Amino acid sequence: MVASRARRSITLSASVVATAVVTGLAQAAPPQNVAYITNQGAGISVLDLATWHLTQAIQVGKDPRGIAITPDGTRLVAANQADADVSVVDTATGRTIKRIAVGKNAEFVRISPDGLRAYVTYEPSSTGKPPAKEEAGAKKPEAATAGHDSDEARAEIAVIDLATMEVTARLPASLETEGMEFSPDGKRLVVANEGDDTVVVYDLAAGAAIKTIDVTPFGKRPRGVKVSPDGATYLVTLENSDNVLVLDADFKVIRAVPTGKGPYGVAYQPGGARIWIAAARSDQVQVLDAGTFAPVASIAVGKRCWHFSFTPDGREVLAACGRSNSVSVIDTSTLKLVQTLDGFQQPWGIVTWPKSDGSLDRSVPASAATAAAAPAKP
Repeated sequence: MVASRARRSITLSASVVATAVVTGLAQAAPPQNVAYITNQGAGISVLDLATWHLTQAIQVGKDPRGIAITPDGTRLVAANQADADVSVVDTATGRTIKRIAVGKNAEFVRISPDGLRAYVTYEPSSTGKPPAKEEAGAKKPEAATAGHDSDEARAEIAVIDLATMEVTARLPASLETEGMEFSPDGKRLVVANEGDDTVVVYDLAAGAAIKTIDVTPFGKRPRGVKVSPDGATYLVTLENSDNVLVLDADFKVIRAVPTGKGPYGVAYQPGGARIWIAAARSDQVQVLDAGTFAPVASIAVGKRCWHFSFTPDGREVLAACGRSNSVSVIDTSTLKLVQTLDGFQQPWGIVTWPKSDGSLDRSVPASAATAAAAPAKP
């Protein structure tokens, strides 16, 4: 049971209001102190973070996974994997205002720090099923083929202009793109590719890859990507080798740190003192010291929690647990599970408003919002 307590009021910062004016997306005020959770079985659930009650079910496309929210909180963008498109939702009304075709198996979504563009990964050759396990000692093919059709079409990242709501560019990607993260200045995009065990860094102004990191010396199946609050470190979870890769600001590998089974989503706690990891196959959320990478806690949660978010006040972590149809609530001060919320259907992604740190989003300083690069040419 959760101890009763008064929640701190959460207000919009001047930088967020300014961003709304710059992007031209300012609409009716969005709901306050809420979480948006995609359900692979049934749209987007809206969770009131003061009462822990579900207040709305937003209808989008089939099998929504990735989700992102604009810096002013007025728009959600959800990737509908089975429909090969994204839904753009007005948060004030809960209505879809646009469906934008992207490509087969749309999965992850991130919105640029300035709120002008959405980046959506999609996988033309993926079957949408998990790749088969490799035999022990088997040689990995030059291009990973598990979970792909014979044509081996490469994944791409669609760039959507949120003012015109049109795809304006497509960034060539590797096999099976996964997590994405912006550099602190918003000029680069870091993408994990589970199909060929690489991490690729893009220059967004040029619309081109500028660096590729092969993770095979350290593990397999890169999934989540997250930058530290000071921009000095990037983390990449390696799902099939049960570890997290630590890279410096120049994307040089520093070390690999052991985790529980199947690490997926990853995020820094607000302030950066701790690292949180969804060890999905262990049914745990793990906490590490961000300075030493020493284990701090392993918290039992629901089954297959892929993504999570801190609440806007930083007091709780909400983990979306797809195989138990629930959201686990963890107290960040005691590092204990304090509540399990039911009423979901294969929850996958989660973001909040006001924006908070999590495996699919992060709080972005105002300086980053004004420094993001111009979109690439189509």
